[in-house]
Parts: sequence; C-alpha cells; structure tokens
Amino acid sequence: MAAGTALAVGAAAVWVLWPEPVLVDLVAVQTAPMEVTVATEGVTRVRETWTVSTPIAGTLARSELREGDQVVKGETEVARIRPAVPPFLDARARAQAEAAVTEAEAALRLAEVVLAQAQADASLAEAQLARNRALAERGTIAQRILEDSVQKASAASATLETARFDLDLHRATLARMQAQLFGPETAAAEMAAGDCCIRITAPQSGTVLAVTDLNARPVQAGEVLLAIADLQDLQIEADLLSSDAVRVPPGAQAHIDRWGGDNRLDAKVARIDPTGFTRVSALGIEEQRVRLHLDFTTPAEARSGLGDGYRVFVQIVIWSSPASRQVPQSALFRQNGAWAVFRAVNGYAVMTPVTIGHSAEAMAEVLSGLDDGDQVIAYPGNRISDGVRIAARIAP
Repeated sequence: MAAGTALAVGAAAVWVLWPEPVLVDLVAVQTAPMEVTVATEGVTRVRETWTVSTPIAGTLARSELREGDQVVKGETEVARIRPAVPPFLDARARAQAEAAVTEAEAALRLAEVVLAQAQADASLAEAQLARNRALAERGTIAQRILEDSVQKASAASATLETARFDLDLHRATLARMQAQLFGPETAAAEMAAGDCCIRITAPQSGTVLAVTDLNARPVQAGEVLLAIADLQDLQIEADLLSSDAVRVPPGAQAHIDRWGGDNRLDAKVARIDPTGFTRVSALGIEEQRVRLHLDFTTPAEARSGLGDGYRVFVQIVIWSSPASRQVPQSALFRQNGAWAVFRAVNGYAVMTPVTIGHSAEAMAEVLSGLDDGDQVIAYPGNRISDGVRIAARIAP
C-alpha cells in the first residue's frame, strides 16, 4: 500500500515538473505553381497618337469637340479654318486707301469715255468702208482708196478692243483699291454668312485626347489643334532598376494589378530600352533605371475604362515553374552558413537542413531536404531548438 502510494506521488511529481510543449504554427510543405516577379509602377500609353495641325494660316472657328469625344475617320469635322481677319486701318492708311479708290474711279470714267470714242470711230470707219466698197464696185473710186478704208476700219476695230480691255483693267483696279478698305467688320460679316475656307476631318477613328484651345483664334500654319488616339490600343510604360532589368527575359509575362478594376490583367514585355537614365529616389539616392514597354494580352473589353496616362501596378515574371515544392520563408533560418527548418516529427521539433532555390514573395523553392506533406514550424522563436516538444497552436 505504501509502495503504491509512493509510486503515485512520484509520477505526479514527474508530471508537474515535465516541461510544457511549445505552441507553434505548423505549415505543410506542398508542390504548387510558383512565379518570381519584380514589381514596379507603370503608366498606360496609347500606342499611336494622331496630331491634327493647321495646314494654312487663318482664323480657327470655336471647337465643338471635347476631350473624350469619339470621331470617325474622314467623317467627323474636327476643325474649321476661315481666312485671316484683315487688320484695322489707321487714319493715314485709310486716307491713302480712299485716295487710291478715288483715283481708280476717275481712271475708270476716263476709260469709259475712251471706249465711247473708240466705238464712234469704229462705227464711222465701218460706214466709210461700206460706201467705198459700193463706189469701187461701180468703178467710181480707185482701188487704193478702198484699201485705205479697209485699213482704217481694221485699225478702228483694234482700237475699240483695246479700249474695252482697258476698261476691264480699270474696273479690276477699282475693285482692288476698294478691297484695301476692308476691315475686321467685313470678316465678321463673312463668318455670320457661314462662309468657310477649309474643313478638316478626323485623320483616324478614335477618341479625342486633348484639344489645344476651344476658343476661336488666329492660327499659324503647322499649329497643333488636337490629338486623337485609339484607347483600345494601349501599352504600358514602366521602369526598373538596371540590375532588375537585365533579369527580365524577352517577351516576359506580366500581371497588372491596382488599375481600378476587380480583375487582374495580363501583359508581356514588348521592348526594353537599350539606354538607361538617372532618377533620384524619394530618399535622395541616385538610381540607374531602364524603361520597359509592355503590350496588353488581356482583351480590351476586360479593361474597360482604362485610358491614357493611368497608373497601374506591374509584376513582371522573371522565372516561373508549374510545379515547385515550396516552404514559407518565415520557416527558414540560417544554421552554420546554410538554410534549415524545424520539422514537426511525433510532437518534437527536428532541425532539418534544406537547399533553397528561387524565392517569391512569402514562399521559397525547396530543392532538397523536405517532401510534400512535411510539417514545418513557421516563425520559429528562441524557445524552439532541436528536440523540443511542440504542439500545434489551435486557431481561435
């Protein structure tokens, strides 16, 4: 009886003094797809932009287009250019122009008088020629007199034609002198009448990205009026540290997040610029960066609302595997210059050396040392060592 009691007391003492198992978080090793990415921010850009410029100098009518309007190639009128408005005339210029008009009017009246005289001379010469022909037929006058009449009639007819052309010339001169008196009010009347010189239509179907100025104004030849682009044909510009850019393979796949939609978009690297540039970071550190250009592979309808100059978050895949054995990076620690983990074996922590390959976000590729289904301790603390009793922490 006494011996049994002593045995029970000893067992109870051992139980009390036996150390409690350390509660740990256990994670199973598993094989799954894995990607290694480099992340950066990017900006969307339209692949091609059509710029509409003025072909001639003139007065641009007020634009009816606004940013975001849709235009159709060859149909939508994007600009209307009228002749330039003539300048105001100062007192001297107006007086000179009015004097020139008076001079042209006097010259025109003189030309009318000369024409009337030429008409009279031509009529007289024709009448004299008719009489001399009749007399010559009867043999009353010599042939020389008839020839003189023919020559005088021809000369009178030529003088008449000259007078007519001279009259037309003076009429045109008067119109030219009167045009010197035109001022801005004349151009305003032409605009009100709807007269137009040039109507410019859209060179390409798409969306209006920018309008330089909505207001009517004088423009010079070659001045930019607006820009048109196809928002369905977008690409992404992003830049990476040069040390990261050299790791990006040609045609690398990329994932686009945080663009405003709920779904993830896909893209691929189309081009990497051969030259880098220096940029100062927010911490004041100079960085050598390289610009990358990516093409969307996601259909345009899946990225509705995305426009030019929108910010996106880009993850470029530099390595991937469809089946890679993985372990959380939080389970890894350094032991004698190598990587190791604590495996859970029959309630005890067993330190196990492992060989690590690629690392991606929170996971690391395991090349050797672990098998699928092995339980490892995530976040091993100072209380964990080889052979320590452990117990899985139960989530609340």
